[in-house]
This record gives sequence, C-alpha cells and structure tokens, in this order.
Amino acid sequence: MLAERNMPTSNNRSTLEARDPIFNLAQEMRLRNFSPKTIRLYLYYNKEFLRFASVCADEVNSRQIKDYLDYVINSGKSRATIDLIINALKFYYHNILRRTFFNKKTGIKRPKKEDKLPIVLSKEEIIRMINVCDNKKHKLIIQILYCSGLRVSELRNLQVDDIDFDRKNILIRAGKGKKDRITVVSNVVLANIKEYLQEYQPITYIFESFQLSKKMSVRSLQKAVDNYAKKANISKNISAHTLRHSFATHQLENGVNLRYIQSMLGHARLETTQIYTKVAIDKLSDINDLL
Repeated sequence: MLAERNMPTSNNRSTLEARDPIFNLAQEMRLRNFSPKTIRLYLYYNKEFLRFASVCADEVNSRQIKDYLDYVINSGKSRATIDLIINALKFYYHNILRRTFFNKKTGIKRPKKEDKLPIVLSKEEIIRMINVCDNKKHKLIIQILYCSGLRVSELRNLQVDDIDFDRKNILIRAGKGKKDRITVVSNVVLANIKEYLQEYQPITYIFESFQLSKKMSVRSLQKAVDNYAKKANISKNISAHTLRHSFATHQLENGVNLRYIQSMLGHARLETTQIYTKVAIDKLSDINDLL
C-alpha cells in the first residue's frame, strides 16, 4: 500500500511536465536505456536551447533552432559538441514531439564536416613512450590503450575479470552505445598485466585510484599519456585517443581486414573505420603482435 501511495499519479505527472517542459525527454531516454551521461547532456542542451530561445518547447520553430546552432558554432564549440547538440535537439523534437525541423529533405542540416585526419604515432614513437615510463602502472596504461585500441573511458572501466589469459583477449563491457565487444591483446602485454596484478592486487578495476575498488579518473589516465609523450620528446599534439588511432592504423598496415578492425574498435558503421585507410602506409612487415 505504501508503494502505491508513493506512485506518481497522472495528475502528478502533468504537474511535473508543466514545471519541466522536457520531463518526457528524460523519461523516454531512460525507457530506451540511454547511458546516464547521454541523458545528462541531452537534457542540458535542450534546456540551454529553451533558455536561449526564451520559449516553451511547444512554441519552438526552426528559425530559433537555427539561431541557437549559429550561436554555438560562433562561440567556438568543437565539431563533436555541435554534433552532440544537434543530436540532442533532433531526438527531442523529431523523435518525441514529431516535429519536422530535422526532415531529411527540407529540414535543418548539419554543418559540413571538416576533413581532418587522425593523428597517428609511429611504432617507434610509441616504443619511445613506453621505454621512458618509470611507473609500471602508467606503462601498462599506454600499452593497453595502444595494443587493444580502447577508448580511455573503456580503459577506466576495465575490470580484472575482463582479461581472458587463455583466449588472449579483452572483454569491453558496455562500450559506446552500451555494446559489449572483444578485442585483442598481445602476449607481451598479457605477461605485463599478470605481473602488474600480482604487484598491485587491484580489487575490481585494473586501474584503481588510491581508494580500493574506485576507478582512476579519466583526467589521470589522460595525464599519464601526456606526461610520457612529452618525456619521449614527441612533438605531435596527442591524447590518449591517439593511441587508439595508432592501433587501428598499424593493424591495417599489418594486413588486418577492415571489418575485424571495425569490430575491435566497436564502430557501428564501417565508414567510421575507413578513415584509417587515409593515414595507413604500405604494409611494412608481417608482425602479428603490435608489441
């Protein structure tokens, strides 16, 4: 009976919707099992847009959306952020409210994509980074990012039980799009993981902070890569994601089929993986393991 009394009635829901014009957006995303991060960002940018336009959601027109997108583009937002904002607005107005602002033929278009190629390190540069590492934990961070092609968020979530020493692979749980996948890991790195686990004895996550069973922050993982890139005198403007780009490019140069690379990276579309065909050079060797 207590649970029933606490259940929101239709009147309560109407009150919530009146108070928060995008209440149904949050609910719809939860029902579709969107990640908490995506829900938070979609809500944020939809609310920001309504504040910018100074109207209620049911009063929005395409001109106001165009004005807002023009504003965020001119404010210097990155292409990734602009895409995220468009996705947030499109999901709400097109998928939920069934408005035609983003109609394929006549609706609002995305800005033309910049034809930028990913930065890729040479194998020699990566080995230099690894060789200057004076910290076993940081060394393994660089090795796994490069040898397995993980996103930094996936590395942060990597658990001890995700390493399969017998089958020589790594399970990525709920990667981008909440999809599980399997990726490779070299024999050298597997041996280093074993040694690391024996010494550091993490409880849950491979890379834990000073608090047991707590993950390292993304910032700390990024900083480890940045520090050793500088120490190795690498002048390229790189990040942890550069190691993922390098993994894909070197696998392609080693003759690995693009479809397998797509699967290991967790790309939903082959077109996303094909960018590496523009930066890969001719196959240089028949080495199977990257390290």
